[in-house]
Amino acid sequence: MAANGSSPRSILFMCRMNSVRSPMAEAIARHQLPPSIFVASAGVRAGDRDPFVDAVLAEEGMGLNEHQPRTIDDLEDDYFDLIVTLAPEAHHAALEFTRSMAVDVEYWPTPDPTAVTGTRDQIMSAYRDVRERLKARMGERFAQNAAENDAD
Repeated sequence: MAANGSSPRSILFMCRMNSVRSPMAEAIARHQLPPSIFVASAGVRAGDRDPFVDAVLAEEGMGLNEHQPRTIDDLEDDYFDLIVTLAPEAHHAALEFTRSMAVDVEYWPTPDPTAVTGTRDQIMSAYRDVRERLKARMGERFAQNAAENDAD
């Protein structure tokens, strides 16, 4: 299935509050992957939209559009070929959530940029680091899909 490198048809990115890491991953996936792949994001708990996420995505010509943080319970469709978790709490929740489902769950440990303090530039640097890590990881994991998207 998806873990062996085949193309997932639907991907859910999960983090703790769906306000930083998972919506950033969702935006990057929508930018890098073919539009035929359904992409969504959710959190274990609902958080608040983070303006730093909007800022670092805008630097790359991406955005969250009307995205508002949501939880797994808020999702209209709860079947995905692949769930990518970005935080330990989300990984444990995903494993529990999918216990009786045939779905691949991958853990991509991703730092929480909200833990960084300092100047605006230092904080933005932490968010950019997460963005770049996610872009690189997605490029590695979904290289075939990205190549298909470039060919379109």
